[in-house]
Amino acid sequence: MSHYQKLVSHFHKISRFNHLGAICGWDQAAVMPAGGNQARSEAMAELSVHVHQLTTQPQLGEWFDNAHTEALSVTEAASLREMKRQWQQATVLPEALVEAKSLAGSKCEHAWREQRGQNDWEGFAKNFKEVVELSQEEAQIRAQIAGKTPYDAMLDLYEPGATSASLDTLFNDTKTWLPDLIAQVGDKQASETLITPAGTFDRDIQQKLSLDVMKMLGFDFNHGRLDISVHPFCGGVPSDVRITTRYEDDEFIQALMGTVHESGHARYEQGLPNEFAGLPVGDARSMGIHESQSLFFEMQLGRSSEFMSHLAPMTAQAFGQQDSPLFSKENMLKLYTRVKPDFIRVDADEVTYPAHVILRYELERDLMNGDISYKDIPELWDQKMQQYLGLSTAGNYKNGCMQDIHWTDGSFGYFPSYTLGAMYAAQFMAAMNKDLNVMESVANNNLAPIFTWLGDNIWSKGSTLTTDELVKGATGDTLNAKYFQDHLRSRYL
Repeated sequence: MSHYQKLVSHFHKISRFNHLGAICGWDQAAVMPAGGNQARSEAMAELSVHVHQLTTQPQLGEWFDNAHTEALSVTEAASLREMKRQWQQATVLPEALVEAKSLAGSKCEHAWREQRGQNDWEGFAKNFKEVVELSQEEAQIRAQIAGKTPYDAMLDLYEPGATSASLDTLFNDTKTWLPDLIAQVGDKQASETLITPAGTFDRDIQQKLSLDVMKMLGFDFNHGRLDISVHPFCGGVPSDVRITTRYEDDEFIQALMGTVHESGHARYEQGLPNEFAGLPVGDARSMGIHESQSLFFEMQLGRSSEFMSHLAPMTAQAFGQQDSPLFSKENMLKLYTRVKPDFIRVDADEVTYPAHVILRYELERDLMNGDISYKDIPELWDQKMQQYLGLSTAGNYKNGCMQDIHWTDGSFGYFPSYTLGAMYAAQFMAAMNKDLNVMESVANNNLAPIFTWLGDNIWSKGSTLTTDELVKGATGDTLNAKYFQDHLRSRYL
C-alpha cells in the first residue's frame, strides 16, 4: 500500500468518528433533554480528544513526506493537500487545550440557551470568559506556527487563504456605499403599504409547509431531515444532512425563508462528490462558499418575484386563506424584501445584513488579537450598532451581543463567511445567467437547470480547488464585490 493510500485509509477512519460527533451535536441542539448536557458534553469532549489523537499520530508526518514523492493524479494531489492541511491544523494544538475548549464551549452554549432569554449578560460572561481565553490561547499557538496574526490564524480555519487585511479592504469599501443605500431604499419603501402577519399560525402547518418547500428545492429526504432548534443550522454529514429551523406562533415569515436558506446548505452537502466521501478533499470548500449556496437559495432565488409566484399560493393554501390579501404574491414579495434596520442578524434583510456581519467581524478580530477584552463587548456592540444601523443595544444583551450561538463555542473567524457568501452568491448568479435564463426557469418552476449548474460548477468540486480557483472556474473571475452591490441596487432601487 502506498503512503498516500495509508493516509486515505486513516482519514476515512477519522471521518467516521467525526460523523458520530456531528450527529451527537445535532441531537444536543435539537432533541436532547436539558439534563443530558453534562454527560453529553463530556462524551463529545472525549470524542474530540480521540479525533485529535488520530489526526496527530506520529507516523503521519512520515507518511506525508513519502506521499509527496509518489506519482499522484491531479485530484490525488489535491486530496493530499487537504489532508495535510487538516493534519497541520491539528498538530499545533495540545490535547489538553482541545479537551478544555470542547468542555468550555458545551457548557457556555448550553447555559446561553436560557441566559439569552433572561438577558443575563453577567451569568453568560462567566462562561464566555473561559471560552475567550481558551480561544485566544489557540489563536496565539496557531499564529506563532503560521506566521500570521492571531485572528488570521483562526480565520483560516473557516476561510482558507483569507486575511483580515483583505477583509478590511472589502468591508471598508462596503461601508462607503451601504449606509446611503439603506437610506435610499428606506425612503423608496416609506410610501409602500403592506399587510403584516397577525394572529396565530399553527406550527404543524408551518412545518408541513417547510417540508413542501424543501421538496420543491430538491432536498433528498432519503439522506436528511428537518427538525427544530433554538438557532437554525445545517449539520450532520452529506449522507445524513440535518437541518433545523424555529417557528413562531405569531408569524411564519422567518421560519419559511429560514428553511429555504438551510436547504441551500443542505443541497450543497448532498451534492458533494461521492468519490471523495470521508476525505477532506470531499468537504465543502469554505464557510464562505457554503454560505454562498444558502444565500443563493434564499436571496437570489427565494426573495425573487418569480419564486414568490409559487411560494405565495403554497403558503395561502397551507393556511387555508387563498383569498387573503396577506398571502398575495405582491404582499408576500413586499414582506420578504422589506428593508428596515433591526437588532437581530438572522432576521435581517439582505441590505442591512452586511452591517451586522461587519460589526461582528471587527469585534472578534480585535478580541482574538488582544486589542479588546470580552468585558468590552456590550459597550462596543452598542457603539457599532448605533454607528452602522442607528440602533442602541445598551442593556439589551438578548438582542445585542448575546444573540448569536457562534462565540459560545469559540467559533471566532466564522462571521465574515456570511457576507462573503452573499457576494459569491451574486457573482454566481451573474455567471449562471450567461448560460441560462435563471428567472425564466424559476417562473416555470423548472429548477433543475439551476441545480445542474450549481452541481457542475460548485457542489461536485468539493475541495479539489482552492477558493479562488473554484470561483474563477465558475465565473471567470475571483471575488468581485461589485456583483453584490449591483444586485442590491437592481432589486431595491
